[in-house]
Amino acid sequence: MHNRLNHFFYSFILLVISPLFLCAKGNPEALFAKGNSQYAKAQYKEAAQSYQEVLNDGYKSAEVYFNLGNAYYKMGEMAPAILYYEKAYKVTPGDQEISLNLQLANLKIADKIESVPEFFLTKWWKSFFLFFSAQALSGFAVAFLLLGFALLIVYLFAISISIKKPAFYAGIILLALGLLSIFIVSTQNSYLNSSSQAIVFNGTVNVKSGPDDKSKTLFVIHEGTKVTIKQNDNNWIKVELPNGNIGWVEVIAVKEI
Repeated sequence: MHNRLNHFFYSFILLVISPLFLCAKGNPEALFAKGNSQYAKAQYKEAAQSYQEVLNDGYKSAEVYFNLGNAYYKMGEMAPAILYYEKAYKVTPGDQEISLNLQLANLKIADKIESVPEFFLTKWWKSFFLFFSAQALSGFAVAFLLLGFALLIVYLFAISISIKKPAFYAGIILLALGLLSIFIVSTQNSYLNSSSQAIVFNGTVNVKSGPDDKSKTLFVIHEGTKVTIKQNDNNWIKVELPNGNIGWVEVIAVKEI
């Protein structure tokens, strides 16, 4: 638990100070606005280039990923659209618009792979801790903790019992909510980064039984399919599909989320 709390505070500090350094490198807002203007004029290729320049400058956000995904979607390029929607989802997992666009993009790819059914409590818990973004949860944690400590200070120095009692209980509740927010953001971060995932970018990919071309072809997957990376072996990676099927593909066939 101590390590998880440390990880949260380091992540929170990075969330707060990183935009200051990133903005110093250039003018990402102008590039982002340029991309939005090009997108509004249906200049999707140019918009995608502008959004990509923002990312190349080191400024990464759910909005940039999402808009870049939208530009590729409009161009009919589903693999990069899904890739950037997935990147946006990792930053803001509770965003319904991102989830909807990701679902629409997945309807347009060749492979319709159903995931292994989850236990309903597991599914509920996952929906709960992914409802808010890490940035929002960090803000909640700070606000709850500050207000909680402030109310406990009121409790310590107030004279009237009618003030001391509600201040004490409200302070304890807010501190508990702050600690809960820290726990949830830590759980969310662990879940989103517990495994490496990738999107297939080659039109058709033969999934092999081993990490070489001479191995038996087990099945075929197509562009836009999401896989989980289980193991690396030189130029090959062992991948798992949402339905549990496992095999080997070449590294160049996918792009990591």
